[in-house]
Amino acid sequence: MIELLQVRYFVILAEELNFSRAALRLNISQPPLSRHIQQLEQQLDVRLFERTSRRVTLTPAGLAFLVEAKRLLAQTDAAVIATRRAARVVLGKLTVGFVGAATYEVLPQLVHITRTELPGVELELIQLETAEQNEALRAGRIDLALSRPLESGAMIDCIRIAHEPMMLAIPQDHPLSIRRRPPAETLEGEPFIMFAPAARYLHDMLTGLLQKAGIAPRVVLQMTHSQAILSLVSTGIGLAMVPACARNASFDNIVFRPLARPLACHADMFASWSRDNDNPVLRRTREMLRPC
Repeated sequence: MIELLQVRYFVILAEELNFSRAALRLNISQPPLSRHIQQLEQQLDVRLFERTSRRVTLTPAGLAFLVEAKRLLAQTDAAVIATRRAARVVLGKLTVGFVGAATYEVLPQLVHITRTELPGVELELIQLETAEQNEALRAGRIDLALSRPLESGAMIDCIRIAHEPMMLAIPQDHPLSIRRRPPAETLEGEPFIMFAPAARYLHDMLTGLLQKAGIAPRVVLQMTHSQAILSLVSTGIGLAMVPACARNASFDNIVFRPLARPLACHADMFASWSRDNDNPVLRRTREMLRPC
């Protein structure tokens, strides 16, 4: 019976035509290599190589066997890959609720990981506000929530998957755009676009920071989503403080700058799920999430 190990040794030697180089490439010594080649020739009842003190060459039989040997090894490798891929396939469905801010980085990363590691899974994506996600998890309408912090509950588990700095979004032609880190006091009296109370997490965080710092920008508009806020910043209406991931939005006429103390802060994104959800796809997905 021909062994695959012998076939692999034969192919390497046929490529090198030198026992020393072939043994080095296989990370073995020359005697075992010579022994395997001799055993292979005995099993085939043919000479595969002509050996002299000066060189090694393939015989006509060796040339013919080399073609089939490479084909055999390629088929073997393909079988291994297909088997491993099949072992990773998990059939099922995962329903994911997400807030708008997740579309910049977190959601694309989750979709990529799921398609790569769980190719048999059907993904259903539903955009929901944070408060709606809390209710959807408890009602079983979604398996996984990507959101700002949810209200804590005995049956909801979560991990933090993003911790990003807030940044100041400035119209490109605004005087502050040339400052690398505009001082907090320069926001005093500036036209400002704030997150609306409906975006409670960011609204409350930014409102509290500004009040604590004793800085009162002139709020001209309040919007719920970063994309809408940036679209208004791009028109020159005012400044805004947004999560760093919002820089991925396509606005060429906005400059993003880090916030100076005491306004420097971070925004968190969480993946949450109901503890009594027994969806096996959810379990596999949770194993792939990286907390931060």
